[in-house]
Amino acid sequence: MVKLVLVLGDQLSLSLSALQKAGTEDVIVMAEVADEATYVPHHPKKIAFTLTAMRKFAQTLRAEGREVCYTRLDDADNSDSIRAELLRRAEALGATEVIATEPGEWRLIQALHDLPLDVTILPDTRFIASHSEFEDWAKGRKELRMEWFYRDMRRKTGLLMEGDAPVGGKWNFDHDNRKAAPKDIHYYGPMEFEPDQDVLDLVAARFGNNFGDLDPFWFATDAASAKQHLTRWLEQALPSFGDYQDAMLRDNKFLYHACIGAYINAGLLDPLEVCQLAEVEYTEGRAPINAVEGFIRQIIGWREFMRGIYFLEGPDYTTRNVLGHDRALPALYWGAKTKMNCIAHAVDQTKTDAYAHHIQRLMVTGNFALLAGIAPGAVHEWYLAVYADAYEWVEAPNVIGMSQFADGGIVGSKPYVSSGAYIDRMSDYCKSCAYKVKDKTGPDACPFNLLYWDFLIRHRERFSRNARMGNMYRTWDRMDETRKETVLSDARAWLERLDKGEMV
Repeated sequence: MVKLVLVLGDQLSLSLSALQKAGTEDVIVMAEVADEATYVPHHPKKIAFTLTAMRKFAQTLRAEGREVCYTRLDDADNSDSIRAELLRRAEALGATEVIATEPGEWRLIQALHDLPLDVTILPDTRFIASHSEFEDWAKGRKELRMEWFYRDMRRKTGLLMEGDAPVGGKWNFDHDNRKAAPKDIHYYGPMEFEPDQDVLDLVAARFGNNFGDLDPFWFATDAASAKQHLTRWLEQALPSFGDYQDAMLRDNKFLYHACIGAYINAGLLDPLEVCQLAEVEYTEGRAPINAVEGFIRQIIGWREFMRGIYFLEGPDYTTRNVLGHDRALPALYWGAKTKMNCIAHAVDQTKTDAYAHHIQRLMVTGNFALLAGIAPGAVHEWYLAVYADAYEWVEAPNVIGMSQFADGGIVGSKPYVSSGAYIDRMSDYCKSCAYKVKDKTGPDACPFNLLYWDFLIRHRERFSRNARMGNMYRTWDRMDETRKETVLSDARAWLERLDKGEMV
């Protein structure tokens, strides 16, 4: 009897385990459904990217002789959810069995389990570490730290290894990857590709009021185009990627970043192949070790570690809030005017391109949310909504764990907080800001300076014994009492203006 083979919008890989398991007589089900487009208010570019890539992948499958039942978003008989579409196709075809590759979000896994059909959920073999491998690695450890997991992934893949030893004599060259941006960037950002105008028109009509600009649309939407973009980046930008990966510039959104997260996470690029191609650039002498190692670490280290944490911690992970933060997400995250130049640039870039690089996310928008005490669930939903590469398995641990410390230290050993000095050192944002990064108190003081101390004092009981934070508290304790009172008073006054909806 015919089986249904489910392919989701972030599973656009011919190597997908469900496709490999399926017989030639089985029917592939793909569906553009309202539930997936609206469970958070996704950026229009992300929706357009996903729909276009799905349609092209369906064409690829048909060209290989596979039968595909495809539902478009505007089809009259669209039942608006993955679950309902599977039931509709099962009834039409007389099918009772479904083959699926494990989705990357707990809500979809549960939806498949709830189907009144015989559902086989296969492991997603596009990842390097299986769930059982990560669980075995995590078992019995007092702390789960990415660095140790990353070393095991290097050993498993053989990437940048000489026998049992790391190439270059060190596992991690991050110390060499913290340079401020140079005056000239000799790379012009991601390749731009022609959009599907029918998809853009559909997205504009249905989701035109969502946060984010649909035009100009530049994403690759098939494997060949994504590979073309990657090849150009490897040749032109990888050599400088490491040095400047933490830098931020007002007039250059992309610097030397690869901008391939959306392509890997949707299945257009294979993560291991991407790393192997980067390794070749090192072995052939075209890119330095710090750039290549740093890039590979983001993929087989952080990306795999995030997925491991998400599935290890379970469906309630996104509700964690150990710091008790409950401030509403300010309107400035949705583009309301702010005098904070760094926030304005990061949010505007997000609105324009559904993209911001990892330091903008962690040390600007994420750092501010943590310092200001914004509810982590609201922060999580914002990141999930606005970035083209965001799927819950990778986004939630990065936000709930790494960025907001809402998991109590499962992902990171300390919160990622900083004053304005870090942003000033790594960007040119502060030079043209209405606030003065050198001012520690007063009406012109950088809000990051005020909120930094306010955060530390609010949570002193939790963090004062943290070995990595002791110096911060010792610095505070050396301040005179008048200055301490002024800092905290100014911080409270600034937060009150934020809560009232005033422009800050």
